[in-house]
Amino acid sequence: MATEIQATSIDYRAVLREIKKRKRLFLKVLSITFVLSILYILCIPRYYSTDTKMAPELESSIGGGTLGSIASSFGFDLSEMETSDAITPMLYPDLMEDNGFVTGLFPIKVKTQDGSINTTYHDYLKKYQKEPWWTKMIYSVLSLLPKKEEGGKSNQGEYDPYILSKSEDDIAGAIRNNVKLSTDKKTGVITITVKAQDKLVCKTVADSVRGHLQRFISAYRTNKARNDLEYYKKLMAEAKHDYQKARQLYGSYSDANSDLILESYRAKKEDLENEMQLKFNAYSALNTQMQAAKAKVQERTPVFTLIKGAAMPNKPAGPKRMFFVLEMLILAFIGTSLYVMKDILR
Repeated sequence: MATEIQATSIDYRAVLREIKKRKRLFLKVLSITFVLSILYILCIPRYYSTDTKMAPELESSIGGGTLGSIASSFGFDLSEMETSDAITPMLYPDLMEDNGFVTGLFPIKVKTQDGSINTTYHDYLKKYQKEPWWTKMIYSVLSLLPKKEEGGKSNQGEYDPYILSKSEDDIAGAIRNNVKLSTDKKTGVITITVKAQDKLVCKTVADSVRGHLQRFISAYRTNKARNDLEYYKKLMAEAKHDYQKARQLYGSYSDANSDLILESYRAKKEDLENEMQLKFNAYSALNTQMQAAKAKVQERTPVFTLIKGAAMPNKPAGPKRMFFVLEMLILAFIGTSLYVMKDILR
């Protein structure tokens, strides 16, 4: 059974002739598209963007040497895999998924460049964001509907990050959209990118997020060492109390029986002295362990190297108005051309 394959060829000259015939249609469509695109993009608020980079100190065991060099040539950093930390820099971007980390950014103090707004980042996103007119209309209609808020602030004005109201969850979502964390797999450098509708707010938030992340990493890295320090402080306080009690008992007994020479009194005095010495030895040993725990906290506290500070942007990062209008014109031209060629392609 023979199968005939018919190839359809396009006569480009005929297409061009058809486009020339419909040039008024093209002019009308492109003109309307141009005007509507400008009206639309002018309503979209402009935003600024900045970034900052830092490199945290890592603990690694066998990431260096020949093996590390070979792995680096293939694009892998063994120091990332051999670190003793459960949360490595590769996982830091995932912190933005945690409500506890994100809501920790709510109290950041921000101020606009002109000084007209001086508030928290939470209230800045909630009350002072520029919106397109149609979005304002939608919010106005929704504001007329009955609301039922659950979760959110407690009686003390604090947030339970895992029981957020709808409005607070929306603000957390806005922060996730505005703040991005990324990590270079080869170098471990952490990049924090922030966008905002004001230049100074953009820079302030970038610096604050970097500080928030540094505090989180430091708290995580030193958590066990700090717990050990508190434990040794408690034991040392108890040992000190026992030693002081034994010393007072020994001193009182010695003062009360200083003139007696009976062996029973001497034996009792020696027992109290030995007991006091044992308490002192225990107190001294725990004090040494507490000092070592303090040193351990300092040792575990990571050092952060600031590679790039957040600079206040001078030009808006978006939206790209000229590119948007050009893209709309190209799409309108292509769509109109397909409409014109429908008869030719049949």
